[in-house]
Amino acid sequence: MFEAHFQTFEDPEAGVALTARLSAFRDELTRRRLTGFVVPRADQQQNEYVPPSDERLAWLTGFTGSAGLAIVLAQDAAVFVDGRYTLQAEKQVDTKAWTVQSLVEPPPESWLTAHLKAGDRIGFDPWLHTTAAAERLAAACGKAGAELIAVDSNPLDAVWTERPQPPIAPVSIHGPELSGESEADKLGRIRQEIERLGVEALVLSDSHNVAWSFNIRGADVSHTPLPLSYALVPKSGRPTIFIDHRKLTNLTRDHLEQSAEVAEPDALAARLTSLAQSGAAIGLDSATAADALTRLIQHAGGKPVRAADPVSLLKAAKNATEIEGARRAHQRDAVALARFLAFIDREAPKGTLTEIDAVEALETFRRDTGALKDVSFPTISGTGPNGAIVHYRVSRKSNRRIMPGDLLLIDSGAQYQDGTTDVTRTIAIGRPTDEMRDRFTRVLRGHLAIARAVFPDGASGAQLDSFARQFLWQVGLDFEHGTGHGVGSYLSVHEGPARISKLGTAPLKRGMILSNEPGYYKTDAYGIRIENLELVVAKEIADSTKPMNGFEALTLAPIDRRLIDVAMLSADERAWLDAYHARVKAAVRGALDEADQRWLDQATAAL
Repeated sequence: MFEAHFQTFEDPEAGVALTARLSAFRDELTRRRLTGFVVPRADQQQNEYVPPSDERLAWLTGFTGSAGLAIVLAQDAAVFVDGRYTLQAEKQVDTKAWTVQSLVEPPPESWLTAHLKAGDRIGFDPWLHTTAAAERLAAACGKAGAELIAVDSNPLDAVWTERPQPPIAPVSIHGPELSGESEADKLGRIRQEIERLGVEALVLSDSHNVAWSFNIRGADVSHTPLPLSYALVPKSGRPTIFIDHRKLTNLTRDHLEQSAEVAEPDALAARLTSLAQSGAAIGLDSATAADALTRLIQHAGGKPVRAADPVSLLKAAKNATEIEGARRAHQRDAVALARFLAFIDREAPKGTLTEIDAVEALETFRRDTGALKDVSFPTISGTGPNGAIVHYRVSRKSNRRIMPGDLLLIDSGAQYQDGTTDVTRTIAIGRPTDEMRDRFTRVLRGHLAIARAVFPDGASGAQLDSFARQFLWQVGLDFEHGTGHGVGSYLSVHEGPARISKLGTAPLKRGMILSNEPGYYKTDAYGIRIENLELVVAKEIADSTKPMNGFEALTLAPIDRRLIDVAMLSADERAWLDAYHARVKAAVRGALDEADQRWLDQATAAL
């Protein structure tokens, strides 16, 4: 029905091919005198989306989620995933060859200690683990009398004979009309942070931070306009960007050379070694810097200083230009969303649409804006029991027809040059059950509790997280994911350091954009999630003794009124939702045709 440009729906490899790969990998470990190996879902910079050449975990196990780890021993093998991916992993991996374990509690290190014996030699690739992760693995091995071995070359690559080449997508300039701040001004702020850290130089190992600092974008990975690269920023003097020269045109090279030296990626080791030989303290991002960098600096006589990359916090607080860009992007996206939701309401009850049809329809409406660069992540389109899989990704094999009585959960986003979007709506197909309406309304009340929250400047996401869960907790229910994540400005749809979760310790600052997405998932039945992106803004509170903040909803899309038990809402909650729907109608109606306007009038009517 619709042509999809950015997503495919092929099933991951399984069966005989994966069994043979595991066997070949074990043979290679034996050849290298290793009794086991740790395979993370990571590239050298811990990116969420990695190029095909770094999809080692998926190639070996069949698990395609964005977070995970495998440990292969001579007799045992386990895949570790978090709560978002438990159901997915059990469907994708061969459970005769692998066990599926928790990535969080207990952590993989506990499993490793329990399965090792004295004298075992466990290998790991120091370019694919942070130093903190390597230290945890070493401690786990030590408890069992085993040894952790940093390998010079990855044994998995030796058996992955058809491994794709690394990407060399062209770099583009993200000019001041979009970035709102020059590279010189950003470098000035970064140097203030370098001074505060007390180091001679800072390694930018997160490509997102390199892209932000030097106002560039790229296309090396799916769904995020990322140019894979490193940078070394000294306390004084010109920084150096380490990037494959084949990605640069004369124009983009000239842009970079106005503020930095440009070198090939393999020159980073030599430059760090030279700097470290003077005994210099060098800052490394504890979240993304490879353990190999720590080892290199230490070996050369330098002092690696591990801390949070200060650029992450600078990048997270959007400036006025980026905020206006985000509002424009969401306004544009709102029209596409309204057209899609009207289409679903007209067509889905007929029982002819599938989950893939929904994905392709939404992408088509976004492409009709003329501004879509990519989807910001693979669209989650789950109906009925597939909706209960938190990070479900539809394939041709799993594709389910949308039927009356279902709930359709659709979580999607777009990359526009002026902003990144992410929105989830749960749609009733036909008449929902009383249970569905109860659960939806509890999720909605949690969403509204975040949207309406007022909090001191600098409060953390951990302090807000329980607001979203309280109405589910009242009846013994919960959801196994965070309430919200940061979002970039034409960068990653999942951006740190701020988030709304029990682990969200970073301060929430004005200008940050975060998602607000509580949910409820009934296994093998249905899933519910309601997600808007929220901008942290100042709130004027009479007689307040400190600066206070709140949220402005950037996302503009109707919330399904048919799923709301209005009697469960307070007067303030009803008033907020009516005002929100009035905003949606005012922003979108003029861009719709007559039929979609009639749909919107009904979808946004006051409760």
